[in-house]
Amino acid sequence: MRELKLITEGYAMTIEETLLKVFGPLLSISQLANILDRSPEGLRISLRNSSEWATRINKTRLKIGRRVYFRTSEIAQILSEDNEIDTRGSV
Repeated sequence: MRELKLITEGYAMTIEETLLKVFGPLLSISQLANILDRSPEGLRISLRNSSEWATRINKTRLKIGRRVYFRTSEIAQILSEDNEIDTRGSV
């Protein structure tokens, strides 16, 4: 199983380590949109859809008051799994 690693500060970091270091344990919709290279409004629209991708992302959702956040570790896991599929060419 291949794991995507980023080289920073002299050692390899996983996607999860990198995202946690940059954003902390929770991502706002704007931060998640930035990571996915989408606009926040475009991401909101995509997450209202019933696709497998939207369902996986929405499972990481956490609502605190009126604010919506996404669990960074779970988002990193989804991105890692998607990367593994892409590198195997099974998409």
